[in-house]
Amino acid sequence: MRFTPLAVWGRFLKRRVPSSLWGRSLLIIVAPILIMQGAVTWAFFDAHWQRVTARLSDGLAGDIAWASESYRDDPTPQNLAVITERAQKSMQLSVALIEDETLPTEQRRGAIGIVDRTLEKALDARVDQPFWFDTTRYPAYVDIQVQEPNGVLRIIAPRERAVATQAHIFVLWLMLATVLLMSVAILFIRNQVRAIERLAEAAEAFGRGEIQPRFKPHGAREVRQAATAFMAMRDRIQRHIDQRTALLASVSHDLRTPLTRLRLELALAPPFKRAEDMKGDIDEMEHMIDEYLAFARGEAGEAAQTVDVGAMLRAAGDDARRVGAVVEVSAPNGLTAALRPIAFRRAINNLAGNAASHGEHVRLTARTLPSGGLEIAVDDDGPGIPEDMYDEAFTPFSRLDESRNQNSKGVGLGLAIARDVARGHGGDITLARSDMGGLQALIRLPG
Repeated sequence: MRFTPLAVWGRFLKRRVPSSLWGRSLLIIVAPILIMQGAVTWAFFDAHWQRVTARLSDGLAGDIAWASESYRDDPTPQNLAVITERAQKSMQLSVALIEDETLPTEQRRGAIGIVDRTLEKALDARVDQPFWFDTTRYPAYVDIQVQEPNGVLRIIAPRERAVATQAHIFVLWLMLATVLLMSVAILFIRNQVRAIERLAEAAEAFGRGEIQPRFKPHGAREVRQAATAFMAMRDRIQRHIDQRTALLASVSHDLRTPLTRLRLELALAPPFKRAEDMKGDIDEMEHMIDEYLAFARGEAGEAAQTVDVGAMLRAAGDDARRVGAVVEVSAPNGLTAALRPIAFRRAINNLAGNAASHGEHVRLTARTLPSGGLEIAVDDDGPGIPEDMYDEAFTPFSRLDESRNQNSKGVGLGLAIARDVARGHGGDITLARSDMGGLQALIRLPG
């Protein structure tokens, strides 16, 4: 597959652009400001500062050329005194002759090379004699020396005669304006992004089944509209859940009444051959009603509490031992997590009971993940499930009889309820082949 240069550049930028809305919004605002300020600064230095500096240097070089030529025309002390007086009065130049001297051999250049290059170019164009200059020795002056037949003509000029010295003020104001604009942009973006983050937090909490007070929409008009729409949707979903739970609870209550009468009639009836089978059917029907109601309710309204995970696993192990399995429980001492205890206990009991029903040995382990989350594994040595049926195993009312020889009392909701509970805590359940030979159910919860 061939990529065009534009596609390669696009892929490169996509990997480098921040993934968060905060980072991208900041980039959208800050990047143009920095580009604009950089362009303005470059234009200022190229079109103004360099041009002004070049003209100042050219004017200074012309004055120095005048002083040097005037002295060579009449190299007498009297003429030198006249040149010195005129240069000081009209050009702000200090001129002195150092007799029997030569130009220094050491070249001293400033940090801003453009100043030295501009001045050197101007002197080279105007002054015929060898020259030397230094822009670093005196902060406010420029030292220029011209070789004369009987010595060195030294000229000290104010620095503003050679370079535009007020450029740093423009740059300083430009930097202050940039910082001010970026600060305002950052505060504005942060306020807008925070409103979206609060909406995401409310949506995530609702997805976990947590009951939170209604939050007040903040931010831009579009964000407030999205928050209002979410709140209306959340209320509709909650009403639907409440209605479904109430309906199933009512159906469960109505079904339990005839089942109770049947159980009473069987207890009072004379013994007969199918009595035990009928009692078993009644027990299975009651178990199915409990499973349906638990799946529909999901214990979503339960508040999270700090739970001893090890104690919960040991209790689930005791229940699994009653089925006849050999159970091993491994959990660090003092391992706790914020969980909805009734719902999570039901999920663990479902997984442990399922493992005990299909295997002779069951292992329950818990550990803390490096990220701070919680991991619980339930392993067994049963027949397991083919990998291509892992997803189907979580489907409500799915019974994988061929692979698991499922208990006749099951209705195919054990794994579905367990996954619903795990996802309600912000995590998930995955299935894998266990090192014990059977199935491994792995619960991972975030920190």
